Formats: sequence, structure tokens, C-alpha cells
Amino acid sequence: MLGFKKEKNDKKEDVFYELFDEFIHKIIAAGEAFSDLVNNFDGVADKVANMKVMETDCDMQAHKILKKMNESEDLPFDKEDMYALTRDMDDIVDSIEEVSNRFVVFDIREMKPEAVTMAELLLQCIRELDVLFKNLKDIKTNPIVMTQIIEVNRIENEGDIVYRRALTKLFRNEENPIEVLKWKELFDVLEDSLDACENVANIVEGLVMKHGRA
Repeated sequence: MLGFKKEKNDKKEDVFYELFDEFIHKIIAAGEAFSDLVNNFDGVADKVANMKVMETDCDMQAHKILKKMNESEDLPFDKEDMYALTRDMDDIVDSIEEVSNRFVVFDIREMKPEAVTMAELLLQCIRELDVLFKNLKDIKTNPIVMTQIIEVNRIENEGDIVYRRALTKLFRNEENPIEVLKWKELFDVLEDSLDACENVANIVEGLVMKHGRA
């Protein structure tokens, strides 16, 4: 449409906010599927196979963002920060898929309540990140981004407590050393998934320091 200027909010860099929004929604779907897996521990092989499909889809979304970054000169943030943000978002789903796959590999027959709790905390973290990304574009004016960062950190700290209690209970009460090894690794990777959420929040906190209000 010749003779018309683009609206101020129609910037080339806006595509990245849309891509990150798409990404976090894929991560939410994976978090919800994982929550269903641990809360309804049946049909495990099929659910784990579906989780792999979702993880691959998230990988493709990450590649889509990185490809767009390499093709564009109009970026909302430094390329290094955007790369780190994309990488750590992908790490969330990688960890979820890794735990899910080990349920099959380790022939887990019964879910531990601490794993269910950690999965619920993980889903809470992801949903808080969703609110964060919905407001990322307004990082200079909207204090809700910082509020969400604090909330993700709070939930991750709660996850740390559950993780430590889970290990304490495992080493005190489980007599089968093979089961100890299995669940120690499972709890470790669950903790990694919560850490990945916190890492995303911490990167955005750095963006607030760089681009937020003085």
C-alpha cells in the first residue's frame, strides 16, 4: 500500500517476540504433557514417544529463531543474549524429555510423590515464564517482567527444597541400590529442568538491567 508508513508498533524486530511467544507455548504444552505423565502413570511408552515429538518440535522452533537472527539486522536485544535465551528455553524441554525417556529406560513401575511435586513446580515455572514473555516487548515500561522473574526464582527455590528432601528420603529408606541410582538420576534431571527455567528468568533479568527503566 504505497504512501502509507508502517505503524510505530509494526517493527521488523517484533517477529522475534512472536517467535519467543510461540516457543513458550510449545514449552507449556510439553510441561502439561509431562505433568499428565507423572500424575497418570499409565500408557507410559506412548506418552514418552509423544514427548519426543514435542521435544523435536521445540528444537525446530529454536532453530527457526536462530536462523531468523542470522538473517536479520533488526534485533530487539544483543545477539548473544538472544542466543542464550533460545538455548536455555530449549534446555527446559530437553530435560523434560530426558526424564520421560528414563522412565522407560529404567523400567520405572511406580511414580514417587516427590517427582509429581517437582513436575507441578516445573509447570508453574513455565506458566510464569509465559506471562513474562507476553510482556517482554514492554520491558522498558512494564514492571511485571521483574515480578515474574522473582516468582520463577521463588518456585525454583521451592523445587530445591523438594529435591533435597527427596534425596534424603531416597538414601535413608530405599534398600535397593539400583533403585537409588535410578531415582537419584531422575531427581537430578528434574532439578535441571527447574534450573533451566531459572536460567531463562536470569537472562531476562539481565535484559531488564540493560534495557529497562533507569
